[in-house]
Amino acid sequence: MFMSQQFGQSAASPEPGWLSSLLGGGARSAAGVAVSPDKALSITTYQACITTLAESLAQLPCELYRRNGDQRERVTDHPVAQLLRQPNGWQTPFEYAEGAQIAAAHDGNAFSYIERDEAGRPVALLPMDAGKVSVLRGADLMPYYRFDGQEPMPAHMVHHVRWFSRNGYTGVSPVQLHCDSLGLALATHGHASAVFANGTHLAGVLERPAVIGGQDVKPLSPERVLQIKAAWKREYAGRDNAMKVALLQEGITFKPLSMTNADAQLIDARKLSALEVAQIFKMPPHKVGLLDRATNNNIEHQGIEYVIYCLMPWIKRHEQARMRDLLLPSERGELYIEFNVSGLLRGDTQSRYAAYAIGRQWGWLSANDIRRLENLPPIPGGDVYMQPLNMVDTRGASMQGKSDAKALAEIEHILT
Repeated sequence: MFMSQQFGQSAASPEPGWLSSLLGGGARSAAGVAVSPDKALSITTYQACITTLAESLAQLPCELYRRNGDQRERVTDHPVAQLLRQPNGWQTPFEYAEGAQIAAAHDGNAFSYIERDEAGRPVALLPMDAGKVSVLRGADLMPYYRFDGQEPMPAHMVHHVRWFSRNGYTGVSPVQLHCDSLGLALATHGHASAVFANGTHLAGVLERPAVIGGQDVKPLSPERVLQIKAAWKREYAGRDNAMKVALLQEGITFKPLSMTNADAQLIDARKLSALEVAQIFKMPPHKVGLLDRATNNNIEHQGIEYVIYCLMPWIKRHEQARMRDLLLPSERGELYIEFNVSGLLRGDTQSRYAAYAIGRQWGWLSANDIRRLENLPPIPGGDVYMQPLNMVDTRGASMQGKSDAKALAEIEHILT
C-alpha cells in the first residue's frame, strides 16, 4: 500500500498551477511575471549558477575505494567501479554527472533508473525526467517511485539525489521556492529591454536659440536640420574624429546628455537581482561575473570558499546517494565512493611549493606524497620521511644529556 506524498512541496506533490508551469505557463510571481523552469534558465545568473556547479562537479574524478586499516586502495574490478567509469551506453561520466547535477539543482531532484544484472549488481544508470517521477511513501516508510504513471518501483531500483528537503523524501524545487526573486529578475530584465526598445537615448543635443540680438530667429527647415546633423556626424563622430575642436555658428550650442537617475537605478536593480539569484545557491558573486568586490588578493581564497561552502555540499549529496543506492549494505563498511577535489583546492604554484617544502622538511610529507598531490607518478625511494637534525625525541633527552657530558669529559681529558 502506498500513500501519495502530501507533506511537502516537491515533484511528488506539486502545488496548484505547477503543472501549468511545466507546460510553459508558469507560476505567477509577486512582480506579476510568470516563472517556469524554462524561463528561469533564461536568467543569465541563474543559468550560470546551475552550469557552474554542474561542470565543476562533473570534471572531478570519482573513484571507488576500499578501507585497509589506516590506508586506502582504489578498487577497479568491482561492478560499481566500472559503472562510475561508464554509467550507460551513450553518456560519458562527465555528461552523466553534469546532467544529474543540473537536474538536482534545477528541479530539486535527480532520478536515474538502476539497471541490474541477474545477480542484482548495478550495470547501468539511466537518467529519468524529474517532471515525470512521483515519489510515494510505502507502509514501510520507504520511498517508492512511479515513472510516467507506471507501477511504483522500490528504492533499490532508483538512484535519487535530492536538494534540501522538508519531508526527507524529495528535494524542494528552487524555481518554486524562489519564484518571487526569479520573477523580479525577469521583470527587471523585461523592463530594461522595453526601455531600449521604446525609449529615446541621445548622446547629446544641438541647441539653437530662438532669439539672437533681440530678433526672433526663424526655425530651420527640415532639410536644413538634416544637413546640419549630417555635417556634425561627418565631422565629429567616430574614433578618427575624437578630440577635435568644434566651431559652432548661429548661436548653436552642444549639450551632452549623461545617464539619468532612473537609468542608474535600473542598473543597480539588475545587479541586486543577480546577487539574489546567486545567493539561492550560495554562489560567490565572482563565479557568475559579479566582480565588484573581487580583487587579485582575494580571488584565490574566494575560489577555495566556493569549493568548501558551495560545491562541497553537492559533492557529499552525490557521494552518499551513490553509496546508498549502488553498494550493498554489507559493502558500505569497507567500500566508499569519493570525488577528488584536491585539484580545485590548490593555491598558486609558489604557495603550494612553499607548503610542500614545510611538510617535507618537518617530516610529515614524503616525496611521493607530494608527487601524488601534483598528479605525478611515484619515484623509487620517494616514500622516505625526513626529520630535522635539531629535533630530539623527548624520551631520550636525559640519556642524550649524559652522553654529551661524557663526550665532553673525554675530550677535556685528551686535551689535558
